[in-house]
Amino acid sequence: MDELRREVRKKIGKGEFNCEKELTLPIISGKWKIMIIYYLGTEGTLRFSEIKRLFPKITHKVLTTQIRELEEDGIVHRKVFAEVPPRVEYSLTELGQSLIPIVLAMYDWGKENIKSFTK
Repeated sequence: MDELRREVRKKIGKGEFNCEKELTLPIISGKWKIMIIYYLGTEGTLRFSEIKRLFPKITHKVLTTQIRELEEDGIVHRKVFAEVPPRVEYSLTELGQSLIPIVLAMYDWGKENIKSFTK
């Protein structure tokens, strides 16, 4: 768990956080988290290898870390099938699904404003 997430959890435990954005940002921050949420929300349940194929530049370790943090925060559900070889599937929880409108709004904003940043 990164430092920002630890600090937010500490503040929540003490009732000291100032703004709800302090809760939301560490949950979705991380280079790949928003995209993981986006694809699980739009494509549905995916296996680890399918997620990995969506992000060719991500390392196995980083993807594992990002998914585990999303799982710890209750955003992603991990289902392990007792098969040989083991099969693991990831999907969004109800809480994770509630982030989809936010992620889609961020996508729309970026699409609408990208030209402002490429001049």
